[in-house]
Order: sequence, then structure tokens, then C-alpha cells
Amino acid sequence: MINCVKFSRIMNLTPDSKVIIQGTTISPSLTHAAVQMKTYKTRVVACVCPGQGGRELSEIPIFDLVEQVITNVGEIDISVIFVHPYQVLDAALEAMAAGIRQLIIVTEGMPPLDMVHLVRKAEITETLVVGPNCSGIIIPDKLLLGTHPVEFYRPGNVGLLSRSSTLTYEVAAELTQGGLGQSVAVSIGSDFIVGSSFLQWLEILDEDENTDVIVLVGEMGGTSEEEAASYIAESIDTPVIAYVAGLHAPTTKLLGHASLLMTSKVVKNMVDPGTVESKVSAFKNAEVLVAKQPSEIPILVKKVIKKTKK
Repeated sequence: MINCVKFSRIMNLTPDSKVIIQGTTISPSLTHAAVQMKTYKTRVVACVCPGQGGRELSEIPIFDLVEQVITNVGEIDISVIFVHPYQVLDAALEAMAAGIRQLIIVTEGMPPLDMVHLVRKAEITETLVVGPNCSGIIIPDKLLLGTHPVEFYRPGNVGLLSRSSTLTYEVAAELTQGGLGQSVAVSIGSDFIVGSSFLQWLEILDEDENTDVIVLVGEMGGTSEEEAASYIAESIDTPVIAYVAGLHAPTTKLLGHASLLMTSKVVKNMVDPGTVESKVSAFKNAEVLVAKQPSEIPILVKKVIKKTKK
């Protein structure tokens, strides 16, 4: 089980965790996710789709309200949210009001002010929020919360963190092909504002007894990688390998979520924040090994593992 020391309660990320899926309606994406999660033996006990109560989705009962789920099946540990961007806040608040303290928001494009409201509420209620615009969490062969393609993962001792969903898959595939399994892989989300940060997950994985090495995958835009580098130098004991995508991207063009300069506190010794160069420099100043390309990550991980075993 993964322990989150950032919050007062222990996270229930185990095969026994009771999970619900919240959707606006029964859509192809929700159906696919429900089937995939159930096939992976995730304990999905219900779906919540207003107006669809009383039906089933792949033998999973559907309810109109989260409160009805609690009444019928008891306390829920995690909700995976697939609703329309403008309905995410209501769905998340409904889940939190029902006592659910772990939320995975797969939906992309949630309004920033709604996310500000949600983050404040999450802090008050000690709720862990992953996303929005993420593929969620996977603990290989144990638990799938979201949309990770499971064929890229295998059990192991490498913790994988990334802003990007697709980069998470790519790096997981490289690790797996290199004979390195993962303890957990987390796509924290790539919208303008996200819930949990690199810092929180670095702390979680640093305390996780199943994680021997952490791989952090960053990209151009924002300052989260610079902040992570500073935090690693000050507080993280577990070895960290970093990779920053976008080295050869043209600086004069906006490239989707990777180009967003997210609001953040000023990081010490940071020059020209948001560029790949500033991020790589920050990691190197923190004495973090930086891979030049995804295929180099397994090599560096093995190097670190060999060094720690001496």
C-alpha cells in the first residue's frame, strides 16, 4: 500500500480499494474505461450517471447519485471522474461530500476557476486530487485508476511520475523493455491548474517501501520541474532520474499544454523558467541524473540501482 504523508489519512491504493466511476452519461470513453478497469481486477463497485440509475454497465450497477452508492455499497475510497469539463466541479464536490478522499479527474479542459475552487476544498477536506487531463494511476497487476494502456506496464520498483499521459506510457514501455518494472505510475495531469503536484508525489514515493528509484518526466512550460528539482535536493532520499521532453521544439510556437506557463511561486536560482534548458539545469544543480531521450532512462535507472547496492 502507498502511504501519503502529505495528508493525515492513509491512502487506500490497494486491490481492495472500492472505486466508483462518475460520468455525465454512458459514453464510449466511460464504457471503455469501466471495462478496462474491471478487467484489470480493479474493484469498481458502481457507476454514477444522473438519469441512468437502475441500469448496468458491463455488470456494474449505475446510480443517479453518489449518495445512493454509499447507501447501497458502503464507504468508497476512490472516484474516477469522466464528466463534461463544466460539470467536473459539481461531480468532485458531490464525491467529497460523500466522504470520498481520492479523486482521479480524467476530463480535459476543466475551467481554471473551477479548479481553484476544487483545490481549496481539497486542502480543507484533505482530499488527494489527480488531474484534470490525466490518465490516472496504475499499480501494475494490482490496480488501474483511469486510462493507462496496461500492456506497457509490469510490476517492479520504479516509481514513474509525469505531467503527460502519453509520455508516461512511452517511458513505462522503455522501462518494461529494459527489464524494469514499476511500483506505480502517475500521470498528474496537464491542464492549466492540476490537483496534486510533483512535490506531493515525490514525497509519497519517497516514503513508499516498494519504490527504489523515481523517474520524473517533465516537459517545457511552467515551473513544476524546477520546483521539483529544488525539493529533491532538500527533502528526497530516494534516487531520482529525470527526463524533460521538448529539447528540440521551436521556441516561437505554442505546443498545446506543454507551452502553458502556469502560475507558481518563484524558485530560487531559476533563470528563464519554463524552458527545457532551465529545467535540465535545475535538475543537474540538484545532482539529479538527466536522460537525453526516453531510451536512456532504463540505462540510468540500472546505473543508480547498481550504485545503491554497493
